[in-house]
Amino acid sequence: MSLQATTIKDYPDSIINERYKLLKGAIIYGANASGKSNFVKAMSTMRRLVLKSFEKSSATELDITPFLLHTSFDTKPSHFEVLFLLNDIRYRYGFEVDNTSVRGEWLFEAKKNTEKPLFIRENDGIQVFPSFKEGKDLEEKTRDNTLFLAVVDQFNGTIAKNIMHWFNNFITISGLSHEGYKAVTFKMLENDNTKPVLQSFYNQLDLGFDDIKIVKKTFDSNELPKGLPEAILKQMVTDLEGKTLVNVKTLHKKYNDNNEIEKLEEFDMRSQESSGTNKIFNISGPVFDVLSDGGVLIIDELDASLHPLLTLAVTKLFNSKEHNSKNAQLIFSTHDTNLLCYGNYRRDQVFFVEKDEFGSSDLYSLVEYNENGKKIRNDRSFEKDYIQGRYGAIPYIGNIKTLLDKWQGK
Repeated sequence: MSLQATTIKDYPDSIINERYKLLKGAIIYGANASGKSNFVKAMSTMRRLVLKSFEKSSATELDITPFLLHTSFDTKPSHFEVLFLLNDIRYRYGFEVDNTSVRGEWLFEAKKNTEKPLFIRENDGIQVFPSFKEGKDLEEKTRDNTLFLAVVDQFNGTIAKNIMHWFNNFITISGLSHEGYKAVTFKMLENDNTKPVLQSFYNQLDLGFDDIKIVKKTFDSNELPKGLPEAILKQMVTDLEGKTLVNVKTLHKKYNDNNEIEKLEEFDMRSQESSGTNKIFNISGPVFDVLSDGGVLIIDELDASLHPLLTLAVTKLFNSKEHNSKNAQLIFSTHDTNLLCYGNYRRDQVFFVEKDEFGSSDLYSLVEYNENGKKIRNDRSFEKDYIQGRYGAIPYIGNIKTLLDKWQGK
């Protein structure tokens, strides 16, 4: 996947950085089981390996799952590589790993157009080039299952530290299992500078509540539900004893018979608000955190549980000069085809994932797609074309009437 803009003229406001003409994000379509989530997991895995590498002992496995549907990949390492801009310098960093060791690693920089190597690691050792002085004499301190970049970072190498910071702002989250991200939202709502931004966003979405209250209290075992199995009860008490629990209350207007506001009624966010409202709340922290600091946010299944207009509202934030002054980028997978009409995405921002007959996934953009030897024009109905299967990356379900007849025994 490349977020470098092609020469097409669609939506020029989507382009950032005059030198490289980068895009503000990308949208990924594909059938279920086409490989969209695995693509996101690959990015998440690369981030995990970079940021957690130095913490591992020499015996720790790297938790790498290779491509499982071809015998030749049983012994091949998995390959990860990313190109990115940092302080107006382009870096290319990558590595090859299997489950027990780093089989290769490299870092190149391009201050202008020509790439220069900073270090190259192969099975027989690590070559550190003169322009990467911070890596000198650290080769022998690098274990087989540890990334050299992480070692240099631990010894306060300036370039390595900046690259680590870039990976820290390279965030991947799930649109299906989003409970774990609400801690970021809590933190932003407790900050007087960021709370108004989030509250304004909630109000614009018309989620039905007027304000949010964060409630903290010390865990009390007497408040646990009655009738829990004794083993579960003991485990919960052990895990939570002495800890502070955080809960979210939404405030709603309560009216009397004269349709006058009597007071504000408290609702429990988790049990009394919709799944869509909970999701918007949980992911809003990571979304606005990336918008405020800059970086890349990747969301798998962004549209799950969300009305199409809510999905559109999230994506619009990244195209907004007001909210995205740091040029953060959003990459997400979705089944919401409305965005092909109303999302204002360029053809080089729309990607499709399709699995071949051998179980391997192919990623390609709309601008790359050729029909009868011609590129797809920007005046086409992309949503209609996609649903009709013109670009591939949709499930093949055959004749619906035939399936229904068989199900009904006709």
